Amino acid sequence: MSKGKILVALSGGVDSAVSAYLLKKAKYHVHGIFFRSWQNETELWKACPWKEDLASAQAVANHLAIPFEVVNFIENYRQQVVNYLIEGYRSGQTPNPDIMCNRYIKFGALVEHMQKNGFDGMATGHYCKKKVHANTFSVHEGSDKNKDQSYFLCLVKKENLEKVLFPLGYRTKKAVRTIAQNIRLPNALRKDSQGICFLGSKKTNIHHFLEQYLPRKPGEVVDLKGNVLGTHRGLHFFTIGQRKGIRLPSNKDDEHYVVISKDYAHNRLVVGFDHANVQGLYQQDAQVNSLNFLEAKPAPGERLLAKPRYRDASQNITWQWLEASCAAIHFDQPQRALAVGQVVAFYRGTCLIGGGIYSHLR
Repeated sequence: MSKGKILVALSGGVDSAVSAYLLKKAKYHVHGIFFRSWQNETELWKACPWKEDLASAQAVANHLAIPFEVVNFIENYRQQVVNYLIEGYRSGQTPNPDIMCNRYIKFGALVEHMQKNGFDGMATGHYCKKKVHANTFSVHEGSDKNKDQSYFLCLVKKENLEKVLFPLGYRTKKAVRTIAQNIRLPNALRKDSQGICFLGSKKTNIHHFLEQYLPRKPGEVVDLKGNVLGTHRGLHFFTIGQRKGIRLPSNKDDEHYVVISKDYAHNRLVVGFDHANVQGLYQQDAQVNSLNFLEAKPAPGERLLAKPRYRDASQNITWQWLEASCAAIHFDQPQRALAVGQVVAFYRGTCLIGGGIYSHLR
């Protein structure tokens, strides 16, 4: 007997493919869906590998013998993810488009599509756990700590996760690959996607993309004492802590310059050497806004765990409220190269309780 009609977001990758297989094996009536995001052929930038992704997703659906559809979210994605990225860099912030894709597209527009078309639920290939309680549920880190993706859900509205399943939460990436090979999935050996989906796989593509929208604005590169060391092509091309691309030689001790701060008032890129006592490069206090909660809000003075960025280890913090939508957090240990605009996720143990965006750091 079928357990219900489930919509599975097929990205073309092995994780979502195995999720669809596991749900079909568990007697769900599975439908695959691929959403079009940044696939406008008239755009100057065409690095997005969407055709390969779509072909892979279709091949998976054919192999599993499940219905498959393609939906167009291009305009949603442009407004809520791409424009957010561009305006973030324009204003001197360091945005996280993957977080916004999860909030507004995967667990926003796609959830609406699921609800409007009579599905009982939706599933993705995220490595995180959903634990159901009497009248509610909680989201937890996945069993595979190297692949845990709970961080990306920290700004998603809780009600949008109510009918979402995460079949891979208790599995490791290695186990998922083994399943894919055992059932001969056509994408079993396909590499994981890296970086921002619409930029392709090359890390330098973000600079080329931004140049289509943000003109170069050359300025001076200075050290911590204000000495001019060179020139830069635009502050939006750099992030705090960056070493490569500054185009300055190392010193006699073979120390490399890194970005310490960005002086927008004078259009100056401030660089120095990576020392623990360098003010600006290491921060211990942050103001966080745009808060979103999946669990009870923290109490003043509460001790929590925080992931300063994706892939960062969890850090102990102390929470203080500044106002209803803004809080101050204090890290027990200084954190390297945080930046305004980045996203921080909050936990009680392994339970994701929410997240926010850095608005001030010191």
